[in-house]
Amino acid sequence: MSVRLGLLAVLSLALVAAVVGGVLGTAARQRVSPLLGALVGAAAVWTGALAWSGGTGRVVVGTVLPGVGAGYAPDRLGGAFLVLVGGVTVLASVWAFDGARGTAASRTAWVAYPLFVLGLLGVMAAADVVAFLLAWEVMAVASAVLVLADHARRPEVVGAGLWYAGMTQLSFLLVLGGFAVLASAAGGTGWDDLARLAPDAGATGVGVGLLLLGFVTKAGAVPVHVWLPRAHPEAPSHVSALMSAAMVKAGVCGVLLVVVRLFPAGPSWWGLALLVVGSASAVFGILQAGVAADLKRLLAYSTTENVGLILVAVGAAQVTTARGDVETGHVLLVAALLLTFGHAAAKSVLFLTAGSVLHATGLRDLDRLGGLGRTMPWTCGAFGVAALGAAGLPVTAGFVAEWTLLQALVHAGGPADPRLGLVSALAVTVVALTAGLALMTFTKAFGIAFLGRPRSDGAAAAHEVGRAERLAAAVGALAVLVLGLVPGPMATAAVRALGVDGVTAAGTTLAAGVRLDGVAPAPGAAGGVAGGAAGLVPVLDPL
Repeated sequence: MSVRLGLLAVLSLALVAAVVGGVLGTAARQRVSPLLGALVGAAAVWTGALAWSGGTGRVVVGTVLPGVGAGYAPDRLGGAFLVLVGGVTVLASVWAFDGARGTAASRTAWVAYPLFVLGLLGVMAAADVVAFLLAWEVMAVASAVLVLADHARRPEVVGAGLWYAGMTQLSFLLVLGGFAVLASAAGGTGWDDLARLAPDAGATGVGVGLLLLGFVTKAGAVPVHVWLPRAHPEAPSHVSALMSAAMVKAGVCGVLLVVVRLFPAGPSWWGLALLVVGSASAVFGILQAGVAADLKRLLAYSTTENVGLILVAVGAAQVTTARGDVETGHVLLVAALLLTFGHAAAKSVLFLTAGSVLHATGLRDLDRLGGLGRTMPWTCGAFGVAALGAAGLPVTAGFVAEWTLLQALVHAGGPADPRLGLVSALAVTVVALTAGLALMTFTKAFGIAFLGRPRSDGAAAAHEVGRAERLAAAVGALAVLVLGLVPGPMATAAVRALGVDGVTAAGTTLAAGVRLDGVAPAPGAAGGVAGGAAGLVPVLDPL
C-alpha cells in the first residue's frame, strides 16, 4: 500500500467511524466504535511507517477557499509522528472497549473521537499552511467536545472545558498569525515556499516568534500551561491519554517543523527562548506534580515537565547549531525525538491505568487509595513500568532519551566556546534536577496508590479491570521496555526522520546510534538488568 492509499484509508475510516458513532445504538456503538478507532490508528501506523522509510504520496482535500486545497503529504518526520499518534490511538481505542463508559461512550463522544484523531494525524501529515491550519482546528474543536463530555454530571468539567477551549483557540490564533506573516513574505503557502525566507529577516523573526508561542501553548509549556492540569484530569481517561501522549506532540511537531524543516539555520535566540521556556516548564511541572494529590492532575503536570525536557533538547540543538557545533546539535535533535516517543509510550500507559484505577475504585485522590497492588496486579505492573519510564530509570525508553540528552549537553561548548558551555551546564543542571524530582514524584504516586493498606472503602473494594484495559496497558508497558532495552533501531530511525547530516547511525554509541567525540559505549555488563542497561548507553571516555 502506498502513502497515498494509506492517507485515504485513514480519512475514510475516520469519517466512517464518526458516522457510525452517531447512528448506532448504545450496545452496538460500544463494540464497533472502539474497533473502528483502533483501525484508524493501525492505518496511521502503517502509513506513517511507509513515509518514515522514504515513501511518498499526496492527498488534496477539497477546496478550502476558492482555488485553494489542503494538501497532505507526510515527509519522514511527519511519518514518525503519524506512527506515534497512530500507536497511541490503537492503545486508547482498545482500552475504550471496556473503559469508555457513561458520557465517555455517548454518541457525541464517539463522533468527536475519530475526528479528534483525524485532526491530529492531519497536523502531522500537512504539506502546506492551509492543510495544517484546517487539521489544527478540527483537532482543537473535537478535543474540546471530548473534554466537555461529562459536563452535565460534574460542574467542574465546564470550567476545565472553557479554559481548554480558550487556550486552544489562542494557540490557533497565534499559529494562524505566524503562518500569515511568513506566507505573506514568501508569496506562497507550501513548506518549500516558507523555507526560502531568510532566517534573519524581520518578517521571519515575527512569524517564527508567533509560531513558537502558539506551539508551546498547545504543548502545555510554562507559562501557557494553565489549560493542561485542568483539562487532562476531567477528560475521559482514554482521551486524556491521547491528549497527553499525542496531542501535546502537535506542539512539538510544530516546533520541529520550524527548526528542522523550515529554518534549520535559524538564529540562536530562537533556541535560547526554547531553552528558557523548556527549563521553566521542566522544573515547574515536576514540582507541581510532586505535591499533587489527584492522580490524573499529577500526570498532567508531569506532561508539562516532559514537554519542558523536549524543548530543552530542541532549544539546545538550535543554539549549538547556530554557534557552529552542528554535530552536537543534531544529536540533541535525536534526543528530542527519543524523548518524544519515550514520553508518548509512558504517558499513554499512565493515563490509561489511572483510568482503570478510577473505574475500579471511583477515586483519583491518592490519599484515599492504597493497597491496589494486591487487587489490581496487572494495572499495578503496567503503571510501575510506565512510572519507571517517566522517571527516566534504566531499561526504559525514558532513560535512553534523557541519557542521550545529558551526553550531548555535556559535549556542547567547551573551551572553544565558553558561553555555549555555560548554557549547556545550566541545561544539564535542569535535566538532572528534573530527573531527581521525577523519581521522587513517581515513587510517591506508585507507593501511595498501590502499596500499603487501602485508605477508603472504594480502595478496599477494588477489583482488576477487564481484559481490554489490561491488554492496552500491557502492550504500552512493553513498548516502554522495548524502546529502552533495544534502543538502537529507534535511534537510527530518528536520525532518518530528522534528516540530520553528520550523525553516524552506526557510531560509537550503542543506545542512541549516534557519534560524539569523547563518547564510547560502556562495556557490556554481566550482572543484572541494570548492568545490562548500562551496556546500552554511552559514557564519557576518561581523560
